[in-house]
Amino acid sequence: MFTSDGFAMFFIITIIIIAFLTFLISMGYASREGIGFGEYYALILFATLGMMLMAAGTHLIVIFLGLETMSISIYILAGMLREDRRSVESAFKYFLLGAFATGFLLYGIAFLYGATGSLYLKDIASYIASKKLLDNPMLLMSLAFLTIGFGFKIASVPFHMWTPDVYEGAPTSITAFMATGVKAAGFSALIRVFFTALPEFRPDWTSIMWLIAVATMTVGNIIAISQNNIKRMLAYSSIAHAGYILVAFVAGNKSGTSGILFYLMAYAFMNLGAFTCVILLGKKGEENILITDYAGVGFKYPLLAASMTVFLLSMAGIPPLGGFMAKLYIFSAAVEAKFYWLAILGVLNSAISVYYYLRVTVLMYFRESEREITGLQFSPAPVIALILALIGTFYMGLFPANVLSFAQKSIA
Repeated sequence: MFTSDGFAMFFIITIIIIAFLTFLISMGYASREGIGFGEYYALILFATLGMMLMAAGTHLIVIFLGLETMSISIYILAGMLREDRRSVESAFKYFLLGAFATGFLLYGIAFLYGATGSLYLKDIASYIASKKLLDNPMLLMSLAFLTIGFGFKIASVPFHMWTPDVYEGAPTSITAFMATGVKAAGFSALIRVFFTALPEFRPDWTSIMWLIAVATMTVGNIIAISQNNIKRMLAYSSIAHAGYILVAFVAGNKSGTSGILFYLMAYAFMNLGAFTCVILLGKKGEENILITDYAGVGFKYPLLAASMTVFLLSMAGIPPLGGFMAKLYIFSAAVEAKFYWLAILGVLNSAISVYYYLRVTVLMYFRESEREITGLQFSPAPVIALILALIGTFYMGLFPANVLSFAQKSIA
């Protein structure tokens, strides 16, 4: 029911890196915001355990248990700022929509069991192949419901509606954890279930995922342009990144799958780094999360502004950073699988994203601040997290071969 193969190990290492950096960025932030309770850290560990179960599960009940362990912990963490109305609202929205999506996932699992008589992924695949069940309506319904359930967790369009509100309202350290950890866990389970249990249905789900990938990239990038809140902008950016990863999922070849693993690790470093900068630029009662608050930061806090610029450029896919190599592998996999239009639309969307990432950089370096940001206190732990995220982003851009070969061995 649970395996420790290369695929699971890659994701477990990625998830541990995410959890470790989340702990570091939480140390100053949680005490500053008055949420540094024991249960705050315990819930992050429970969520991490759930993510690991999702990555390593070879039985649908284990994957489901992992998903619920992760989700319930995150519902509570999102509402940790109990005095803040937006935080409570974000937890409530995430809980209601999450429960609804979980229902779809369970229905998908039930239909799959009803049609094949097993919950083991490999047994399901061999049963479908031996009985030639490609026209079975129960299996096709299962495919649709599983797509909805996993689509919610990875925040793909049209199951993305919760993302901006929840990311904005949740404590910033938890937003960083959700944007990276939940996405990595969601993709690990999606790849494991679809490629192990349902490879016979690949022609059916390829066409659906093609449309979802294009919609997710486009909606995420276009709406991100109009955002005035940095957390909402990063939320729509996160949706767009899910679209890029789905490009490789549609390609479905070895280059695509290893590209997804590489992308998720690179994305973890650059996204956690960006949210760390957002945390360091705030203080108690004054989060400074409007994009206009970043005006003039380049002069007052040059190292912090330079770090934020590196992470934003990496997300935009500018060389020689990790985000560039990640996108290169993803779009190369699509071209290799002859999905030329999908690769072209991905590159165009990536070009659109440069606008809203550079907008923040331009404000930091080329605009005078309308109000002074003073009294910032830089705790050592978040600064260490920022340095580690910078090292990870540069390392994956300059020396990608080591991580990519690990990813390729993981899917062998």
